[in-house]
Amino acid sequence: MRIAAALLALSACLITAPGLAAAAPISAAVAIAQDPPADAAHPARMEVIHVPTGGGLKVNGIVYVAAGPGPHPTLLLFHGLPGNERNLDLAQAVRRAGWNVVAINYRGSWGSPGAFSFAQNLEDARAALAFARDPANAGPLQIDTGRIAIAGHSMGGWVTAETLAVEPGLLGGLTISAGDMGAIGQLARRDRAKAVALMADNRESLNASAEAMADEAAAHADDWGFAALAPKLKDRRLQVLYSDDFVKADSEGLVAAVKAAGGTQVTSAHAPTDHSWSDHRIALETLVIDWLNDLPGAP
Repeated sequence: MRIAAALLALSACLITAPGLAAAAPISAAVAIAQDPPADAAHPARMEVIHVPTGGGLKVNGIVYVAAGPGPHPTLLLFHGLPGNERNLDLAQAVRRAGWNVVAINYRGSWGSPGAFSFAQNLEDARAALAFARDPANAGPLQIDTGRIAIAGHSMGGWVTAETLAVEPGLLGGLTISAGDMGAIGQLARRDRAKAVALMADNRESLNASAEAMADEAAAHADDWGFAALAPKLKDRRLQVLYSDDFVKADSEGLVAAVKAAGGTQVTSAHAPTDHSWSDHRIALETLVIDWLNDLPGAP
């Protein structure tokens, strides 16, 4: 009976616009707890992608394509350092809510070719966005190029903020326990040995030395910080999710800095959990889907 009720709720989630029938947003409760009705003509599926980026290389990625004919609004999801928590349970829930999800592995990480570097992560994120917007890819993957949002966890939250600042065409950006790379760079300037040790503990599957990572962060300490980035985000729609972890102050500082710069579209939510949201996965999925459903053009 519960499944039948959920299917009825999904069928009832239809709104009629002039000349167009469009599905209303699927609630977080339904997306998290129930599979969508099967669509034989346009089934949910996973596609492997290879995204062209700098140096003539192609990074590895996947697309969780939502069920239905589309085109679908699409979320680009960026992983952290090194990316042990990929948040793919979140990606699956977001797909059940009617969104495609694109996830990539930066150069030099998790099997993608090339050497890893923080600067290249930013390039790879914008390359993934360009890939999703390219009609040659958007058509087969059922991507609505006018309805794209981005999100990222930890270092991926920094990637998200940096990308949102320079890509005004996005619906918005969401950070999850984001780390301030400028703050890490400042640490590397004060105590290189400590920063190298930190990087050494966070480079599983990365093609880079801990020393090179620490030195790169130090070189960009001034321009990669959230405080310097905030004025570029004041007119962007930004959701900051944070937890009781070692970068809690980074997220709080980001929200404060954007508001101080005149930002009126930044919102935040806190959960009493660890950096990976280990015991708050359902809460995380709910927060993300609720935010997506409030964006213009949600399904």
